[in-house]
Amino acid sequence: MADDESLAVVLSEFARTLVTNFPIQGILDHLVLRIVDVLPITGAGVTLISADQKPHYVAASDGPALRFEQLQSQLAQGPCLTAYRTLASVAISDVGSDTRFPVFSPAARSAGLAAVFAFPLHHGEEPLGALDLYCDSCGELDERDMAVAQTLADVTSAYLINARARDDALVRSNRFHHNALHDSLTGLPNRQLFLERLEHAAQRALRSNANVAVMFADLDGFKVVNDTHGHHVGDALLLALAQRLTALLRSGDTLARFSGDEFVFLCEHVAEADAEALARRIGTAISLPFEVLGRTVSLTASIGIAHAHSSADINHSLVVRADAAMYEIKRSGAGGHQAVDHYGSRCSDDGALRDTEIRAALMADELDVAYQPIVRVADRSLVGIEALLRWDHSRRISTVGLIALAETSDLIIDVGSWTLRRACADHHRWAARWPDVPLDLAINVSARQVLHPTFLTDLDAALRTTGTDPRSLVLEVNENLLIEDSERVIGILANVGELGVRLALDDFGTGYSPLTVLSRLPVHIVKVDRCFIADLFTSAGRTIVTAITAMAHDLGFTVVAEGVETEVEHDAVTAIGCDYAQGFLYGRPTSCLAIESILDRCQLAAWRTDRRMSVPKA
Repeated sequence: MADDESLAVVLSEFARTLVTNFPIQGILDHLVLRIVDVLPITGAGVTLISADQKPHYVAASDGPALRFEQLQSQLAQGPCLTAYRTLASVAISDVGSDTRFPVFSPAARSAGLAAVFAFPLHHGEEPLGALDLYCDSCGELDERDMAVAQTLADVTSAYLINARARDDALVRSNRFHHNALHDSLTGLPNRQLFLERLEHAAQRALRSNANVAVMFADLDGFKVVNDTHGHHVGDALLLALAQRLTALLRSGDTLARFSGDEFVFLCEHVAEADAEALARRIGTAISLPFEVLGRTVSLTASIGIAHAHSSADINHSLVVRADAAMYEIKRSGAGGHQAVDHYGSRCSDDGALRDTEIRAALMADELDVAYQPIVRVADRSLVGIEALLRWDHSRRISTVGLIALAETSDLIIDVGSWTLRRACADHHRWAARWPDVPLDLAINVSARQVLHPTFLTDLDAALRTTGTDPRSLVLEVNENLLIEDSERVIGILANVGELGVRLALDDFGTGYSPLTVLSRLPVHIVKVDRCFIADLFTSAGRTIVTAITAMAHDLGFTVVAEGVETEVEHDAVTAIGCDYAQGFLYGRPTSCLAIESILDRCQLAAWRTDRRMSVPKA
């Protein structure tokens, strides 16, 4: 008969395993040994059975018990399988006289088995397997021992259900993690994973001092493909392109899809000549016609390259430089597979000259600000504009390149302050001239600006000298700013809020900020990155935008969808629940004079006056 104290010890051991990651096979191996200790039997076995009735876990206390477990599986007959199928215990006190299992019993008897007792393992009506108790002498188990055996079987079932739930959760977590780092359409790494690998490349370069190249490829006229053939053809084309480009990768290279038609390569240990040769192969591969869904589609691409020869140069600015180089090619209309690096090794010796040019641009008032409308999705009413720096400097550096270069020094402070003052002055003039058309002004500020000692002073001065209402100003910060020094950043942003200025998280979803930190930020607006809007018509893309919107609303944030380019995308973000949107559908970045023309029309239409993007948190 089972000893109460020994049984209590076994049950206690099992209770502790329920909250651990102890493997299933390990706990079953331990179980059968402990059962032999507490019950008057000579052996014990457990077989877990899958839905197709094949055993997928087997444990036994000793060699004979293992033979009896395997014998039942081989013969597809025996008390174990019957207990599994009927969810009822099976007792055979004398195997020699048993007639229920005409194949199993004689074979087991000849192998030395005298009695066997099987107990089902199950979760409700779902069978899991069976626990088998073996004896080398005939006889019944008394009522108490049968009850103890069933209790141990039930405890085993509970552990198995817990372990399965744990394993399922791990699978879901791994799948979610994979989806968070990979493009849902092509399966390629996304922007976040690419930047992680770029950081790893920088760490490796500390030891190897290897050359690194980033190539930024943007398809020419891809929107025409979607407009002409439909998004289903565009998606099939992108998938075929991803497969074609993947075939060009060397071992260790990374190819990522950043957004709709942007593909980025990371190549380590690559000479400049080899990188440019790869760019030519990429351009050639893209230019070959594609046969997709019964249509022949031809493409070209603009490809920019940025090189780095030390670990210090391997960071996000390398991507920005490659993007800027690509932009120069696209702006020239050259297309094809040209490759240019305005900011890499060819120009490494004239950084001071570039600084001088930027300072001269500030002094000569060569910089300008363009404005892009932000609308309320429900009725497309104009609620705000985003100020975007522009530099008409066709000789060598694009606006993107200017910002990338300025970010490497305190020049970004001067450039950012100039942009802030200029945009605030324009906005104040509009507010005075069109008081019945309230308009939010959104301005992007960089991490270097926010963390600079004069940031709050410069912001306050810009508001006071231009007469701008702080409640109409929205400063956009990238969520990766939190990586710098989250506690310090939170403190600075709180001070911004005390001035009455609101805050928006720009390009949300592409960075690394934890939700616990986001919930502590004095933020009012979340801007969903355009790469997610471009993927809206994949199930994963729509799920991500829906989840971001729901989470933002739960935290009290207003949601702006960036990069809306089509009516279908407008309808989708409206259905999901985004509050506001901006993108080419509503207006491209335009001049100050063009905005004033829009405001004239707004006033004539007698627009409502309650159209702020959000209200400050209490």
